[in-house]
Amino acid sequence: MTENYWSEKETEKEIDPIRTLLSEWSDPEEEEEDFRSDFFQGLAGRRKKAAFTLMIVWGITIALHLISWGYWLAFGVTGLMAVQVMRLISVKPTSQPEILANDSITDAPTMSLLIAAKNEEAVIGQLVKMLFELDYPEDKYEVWVIDDNSTDKTPEILEKLGEEYKELKVLQRPAGAGGGKSGALNQVLPLTKGAIVAVFDADAKVPKDLLRQVAPMFEQAAMGAVQVRKAIANQSMNFWTRSQMAEMTLDSYSQQQRIALGGIGELRGNGQFVRRSALDSCGGWNEQTITDDLDLTIRLHLDQWEIGFLLSPAVEEEGVTSVVSLWHQRNRWAEGGYQRYLDYWRFLISARLSWRKKLDLFSFFLLQYLLPTATVPDLFMAIARHRFPLLSPLSGLFFFLSFWGMLTGLRRIQANQKLGFSDFFTIGIQTFRGMIYLLHWLLVIPATTARISVRPKRLKWVKTVHQGHS
Repeated sequence: MTENYWSEKETEKEIDPIRTLLSEWSDPEEEEEDFRSDFFQGLAGRRKKAAFTLMIVWGITIALHLISWGYWLAFGVTGLMAVQVMRLISVKPTSQPEILANDSITDAPTMSLLIAAKNEEAVIGQLVKMLFELDYPEDKYEVWVIDDNSTDKTPEILEKLGEEYKELKVLQRPAGAGGGKSGALNQVLPLTKGAIVAVFDADAKVPKDLLRQVAPMFEQAAMGAVQVRKAIANQSMNFWTRSQMAEMTLDSYSQQQRIALGGIGELRGNGQFVRRSALDSCGGWNEQTITDDLDLTIRLHLDQWEIGFLLSPAVEEEGVTSVVSLWHQRNRWAEGGYQRYLDYWRFLISARLSWRKKLDLFSFFLLQYLLPTATVPDLFMAIARHRFPLLSPLSGLFFFLSFWGMLTGLRRIQANQKLGFSDFFTIGIQTFRGMIYLLHWLLVIPATTARISVRPKRLKWVKTVHQGHS
């Protein structure tokens, strides 16, 4: 089940400047205005850039089928990617810092915990209660709920919670307030006081020691944000939720390995913690994107901040329970992820990123977006010419990486447990199920890249309805 949270027709209205991308140029006085113009035009030109990229991908794939050395080139690219994959799976992940000790609690950073909520009557009460029961000094954190003009019982529930928890702060947004989740977070940000700003979805389930686990990670001066591992609260419900659990462990494995290799750590929205100074330098949340977390990820790295990853404890959330809800959610994720490459491509190849991060971004852009998109013309040409699909070796490498990451990720989250034969068998079944489930991305990505190329730009966020399942 889904509903439209925020929909806006295409507009030429400019967004606020993203300050981080307007600084540190060789000649700021001459280049700043050019950059402003180019950046805004870039946001408006997503459709053209997406169409151009789609034509290039299809054109190159078809051309490789028509030239004699096309298969050799495909094998060569696969060999280069295999080197990167081996580097990725062989690196040792960064160790997690010790939990904040009692004798250091007085020096703990202040935190502002934010929940952007719209029609969340089924889950908002449980999360607010969890946040007020966290094992952290009461004077060191605050809880804010931004009620984005809810039409269900969310306002009444928040009013009752305010009577029980006097420190609860609620910001009511009127009808027509723009910007979706990003707009809600930007509106409340000036009212908050924490040195660290955390964002939770309304269906989150938060462990009591979470803040004490996260705080030590910000002792590193360059740490701009930390993403907490996400887990599925209702994983036992059906095939879709069990598979999403395995998918989350693959994501956690990928995050750990990429960070350890000097690549890109990414934010995932729910359970993200951002240093206020880093958020300010990046200009807050971008209201011109449908995935605020992925967009902020890129801007933080461009501004020379690092993003860390906390494996344990995890923040739980509801997994979608039907194929229709999954399709809507993953299309939004895919579109938002693709948008950031279209919006920031010139800065991603600039000196603002290290070569390690550039290599990491290119590798995952190739495997996550270009490869599934190219699979369509590859299959057409293979059938027409009665040949083996040209991209099969690269696809095989991608599935190997996914299999290894999922298997290792499932084992890693149970590292503190003594596992028997039945446990390893269960992990194997979970991995097999998860790999079958991952095939849906082969439909989502090509559909998304094609849709962006032909559809006028629409800022539309499809919000997953939470039922309170656990």
